[in-house]
Amino acid sequence: MGWLLLSVLTLSLSIAMASDSTAMLDLAKAINPVANLGWTGSDPCNWKNVDCTNGRVTAIRLPGQNLKGTLPSSINSLSMLSILTLQGNSLSGPLPSFSGMSSLQTLYLDGNQFSSIPGDFFRGLTSLQNVSLDDNPFEQWLLPSDLASADGLVLFSASNASIGGSIPEYFGGLQSLESIRLSYNNLTGGLPASFDKSSLKNLWLNNQRGPMLSGSIMVLGNMTFLTQVWLQTNGFSGSIPDLSGCKSLFDLQLRDNALTGLVPSSLMELQSLMNVSLRNNKLQGPYPQFKDGIKVDNGKLNDFCRYDPGVPCDDRVMVLLEIAAGFGYPAAVADAWSDNDPCSNWLYVTCDPQKKNITVLNFANAKLSGTISPSIGKLSSLRSLILSNNNLTGKIPDVLASMPNLQSVDVENNDLFGEVPNFRKEVTLKTDGNPLLGTTPAPGRGGSGSGSSGGSNSTTPSGMPTTSSITGSGSPTGVIVGVAVGLAVLMLIGVGVIYCVRKKRHQKFRRVQNPPSLLNGGSVPSDLQSIKVELSSLNGNGNASEQHSRASSGPHMGEAAGGSMVISIQVLRLVTNNFSEENILGKGGFGVVYKGELHDGTKIAVKRMEAGVMGKGMNEFQAEIGVLTKVRHRHLVALLGYCVEGNERLLVYEYMPQGTLGQHLFDYAQNGYPPLSWKQRLTIALDVARGVEYLHSLAQKSFIHRDLKPSNVLLGDDMRAKVSDFGLVKLAPDGKYSVETRLAGTFGYLAPEYAVTGRVTTKVDVFAFGVILMELITGRRALDESQPEDSMHLVTWFRRVIANKEKIGKVIDPVIDLDEETYKSICTVAELAGHCTAREPHQRPDMGHAVNVLSPLVQQWKPTSTEDEDCFGIDLDMPLAQVLKRWQANEGTSTMTLMEETSNASIPPKPYAENFLSKDGR
Repeated sequence: MGWLLLSVLTLSLSIAMASDSTAMLDLAKAINPVANLGWTGSDPCNWKNVDCTNGRVTAIRLPGQNLKGTLPSSINSLSMLSILTLQGNSLSGPLPSFSGMSSLQTLYLDGNQFSSIPGDFFRGLTSLQNVSLDDNPFEQWLLPSDLASADGLVLFSASNASIGGSIPEYFGGLQSLESIRLSYNNLTGGLPASFDKSSLKNLWLNNQRGPMLSGSIMVLGNMTFLTQVWLQTNGFSGSIPDLSGCKSLFDLQLRDNALTGLVPSSLMELQSLMNVSLRNNKLQGPYPQFKDGIKVDNGKLNDFCRYDPGVPCDDRVMVLLEIAAGFGYPAAVADAWSDNDPCSNWLYVTCDPQKKNITVLNFANAKLSGTISPSIGKLSSLRSLILSNNNLTGKIPDVLASMPNLQSVDVENNDLFGEVPNFRKEVTLKTDGNPLLGTTPAPGRGGSGSGSSGGSNSTTPSGMPTTSSITGSGSPTGVIVGVAVGLAVLMLIGVGVIYCVRKKRHQKFRRVQNPPSLLNGGSVPSDLQSIKVELSSLNGNGNASEQHSRASSGPHMGEAAGGSMVISIQVLRLVTNNFSEENILGKGGFGVVYKGELHDGTKIAVKRMEAGVMGKGMNEFQAEIGVLTKVRHRHLVALLGYCVEGNERLLVYEYMPQGTLGQHLFDYAQNGYPPLSWKQRLTIALDVARGVEYLHSLAQKSFIHRDLKPSNVLLGDDMRAKVSDFGLVKLAPDGKYSVETRLAGTFGYLAPEYAVTGRVTTKVDVFAFGVILMELITGRRALDESQPEDSMHLVTWFRRVIANKEKIGKVIDPVIDLDEETYKSICTVAELAGHCTAREPHQRPDMGHAVNVLSPLVQQWKPTSTEDEDCFGIDLDMPLAQVLKRWQANEGTSTMTLMEETSNASIPPKPYAENFLSKDGR
């Protein structure tokens, strides 16, 4: 055997050497003048500038040889090649694919005339360490995701190489990467958040052509290894970050951007700094004074209050700049505030002409974002503050209430929240258009759909008893008997669960016996006598539905075409007290959600489309009906009926008394709720995962929700969750293909491939679910503009922080009571959230995996009382016939009815035992 193995190895080596020889001969033919290289003979290992090991080509070094010609496609068969340096020649034509050259470490192709680079060029180049592609007239191309697998990459240089698109996030995750040089390209977008805490030392992104790079540069403050930063001639905005942690930074080029705010004192005190350029920005405040010996290019193309280094600004100027900091130093403010006298026709500012005191700040319609700075309180002479019609968030500072001369405050039409300070009676206060300002909704305020709240009854236990397979003693008859017995046991368990649930809930949503009695009496209107009404008795927990009918003497029910449930507008007016304001549960883009109450006290949620959204909302209206009449699951909000009469379009859902997950997670204090415990958050996450898993893979057809977010997760009194708002649901395509659709959903939860291409798979829901997991862990919103810009987007901030597992504690919501078990559980969910929000959809798990991860973390169900155990009534010692008779007596049904109700039962795929009823979740 030994000689045979040796023969095989020898043959393989001979084949590889022959392949190398063929590739090198192809290269010699493709480039010229080859005669100057001394490449003679048939053995490339004897050629100059070519290195070999054991007969295999490992290095080709031909820099600055005045070579012309092209590179042959066979070059990628040099599987042991580790160094290829062809820089400073005149090679041209398209680059061949280097795919699969897993040994390649150094690749220098800069300073040539290559015309294009194939999309799979970097595929499989996992050993790359140094790459230089500068100064080639490529056709425009994008940095490929294949580079992310080059874990050892140290230098990536491709300046003046026609690169378009954005800087990929994976660069920040390459721990060995020290230098990125991408100057003079066509890059757009901002600095990746993943640069935070990276090992980058050298960052050249200057002089982008076209739209240029833009956005904040705050991430630089956390890049503590930086030595040289070239960002000049771009469109970066916002302020310069605190760079005091960058102890080795010697060269900082920020000129020709749109930076605003003050030059931080920490920059002027940086000991390593030798060269800095800030010219041609919109910087404000005092002219910076750097220490002697530093080469400084500040120029006069900024908005400094004066141009005397080290001389302070007027006190009024500094206060106004503190106020502008709350708004993020907007460019419009910087353009208008460019000297040392705010009373010299500064925009937004009015002064007393005699005393030169600031009396009015008028920022109405200034397109401001950010927060209201407490520094306004330093303007003791201020009489009027106008901030209306902006996008401000946060709270009104309490200090404003103590300003002695303040007479009027106008903050209308913003996104402010929290309690309103107690202003003096003399102060005119305008706050309309801030729906969250000063409001504390009463607990239990909930509705269904369009980001409102909704509700449901309590759910059945989260865990179900499992059954082992029963086999015969080897004979076919024994097998058949065993399977029959197993199915019978499953049937009995199913019927027992149905009976228990019905018994405990007393069939909370029943047929309408007499609509006028719903409002405490009243006669039946004559025009109501002949109206056909259909209502579903589904209780929203996935149990078997029933249909009831009434005689023609009153409203009656029957199956409508397509299985949908039609309800008369007159009935809905009765149960909602004619859509009174007192019955409003919430408002959304669709319309208004009202609470309705049946004669037996059962509550429903009625979503009424506003006339103004009839056109754009009809697709969503029809989609909800189309989806919710096809799916039934305990963790999907149940549609009970709908109404289409004249201009009226209404949907009727089960009522969810505890409102939305968002209300409990982000606004619990304002709503008077206790903060959610980690156990509650885990249970909610598992409920959502099971509901979405059902949509994706367990329903009769596969659906994509497209708008998963906390406001579409509704909670019952037992704090169990249901997914709502199916107006954007799409039917998923077969297989792994994506379907193209118009962009819809909510920013912060949109998967990157969907936001860019508009194409969706079920993995867009997985991404949104991962964001919800992050929100449950942190208590922070997916998109929070009150946060610093580098941590405004939850996904990028979260992934950046937990890259170091020791820092997971920094992201955990401080209201969660931590112990060792809880911390371990959070770490597991954090890892799952990271996988769910992977950039590439194929890297994300299916929802079934999420269920598998979360299920063991949630306490398994067990009976809480003897009554509950008796409810199921499973006694293995009781004969089967006797068990059936007992349940028949309790339920008042026949054996045939019981068999029909359970005939669709199927053995559940582990571990999803709770879905053991029918495939549609009933």
